[in-house]
Amino acid sequence: MTLLDSAPLDVLDAYRTCEFVTLGRDGTPLVWPTAVRRQKDGTLLLSTSLAFAQKALNIRRDGRVALLFSDPTGSGLDHAPQIFVGGRAECPDEIMTGPQGAEDYWRMLFERQPHSRTYVSAPLRPLTTWYYLRLHITVTPDQIVVRPPLPASDQQAPEVEHLLPGAAQLARFSSAVLAARDASGAPVLARTRPVPAGDGFAVEVPADCAATEGPASLLVHRHDEQLNNMHNALVRGTLKAVDHGWLLVPAKVVEPMGAGRPTDALRVLRDTRRATARYLERRGLTRPRVRWDEFKALAAATKRK
Repeated sequence: MTLLDSAPLDVLDAYRTCEFVTLGRDGTPLVWPTAVRRQKDGTLLLSTSLAFAQKALNIRRDGRVALLFSDPTGSGLDHAPQIFVGGRAECPDEIMTGPQGAEDYWRMLFERQPHSRTYVSAPLRPLTTWYYLRLHITVTPDQIVVRPPLPASDQQAPEVEHLLPGAAQLARFSSAVLAARDASGAPVLARTRPVPAGDGFAVEVPADCAATEGPASLLVHRHDEQLNNMHNALVRGTLKAVDHGWLLVPAKVVEPMGAGRPTDALRVLRDTRRATARYLERRGLTRPRVRWDEFKALAAATKRK
């Protein structure tokens, strides 16, 4: 038995994505959606491309992390409970160029995101090399909290001018994920419904989430049943205790995949290639060769099922 066995594993395994938080250099909890594979030893396996290596760098500086399984889109589950997992992560500085050691993880991605199988085809390889140069992240849980799904709400968001940073992005979603820190400085997560209020967003924090004042962020993200049409935005700011509860005072909005403009795809491709090159240059490494044949064989085997 492992600590993770205390969670409803069938539910956890059904989630297509989870929200994963690391601590930035300044202590801000930075949360992004990601895919996770549960392993037999009770740990969780994630990965990140070199183009988005910041979470790996954060882990090497401070291994305290957390995950929240709270968006059941594509899982086939109705009224799925939320699962919070706190723990510590490790991310060796070993660049993985093939699926070796993570075959189940890649098989899961190819099954759940069918269009990703085309990424390994010869015509697309020059554009997708950055995606397949990966760093593995292993999380060892030390806390499990199971919460009911966020109750449905028929309340309309108040009509406000988009003066607050992040107001326009948050208004497009029915809920968001709050990333904050507890008294020890470890990250915590909770799904909530931000409401514009004065100079920030009022957020409700469940009683089993030990959030404290300090750096915090709000994540909104979405994907369809086959992990297509992804979009995410992060509102960074400060969480403050106020008379009526909690207020997230925003300072900055980050949209790594853009805001839906026609030029976003080209910008993302350019930025990911530059970020990959920068990671390698800072370590004095030449670009490794992706093991395309191994990825292609695994994708083909997945397609035949």
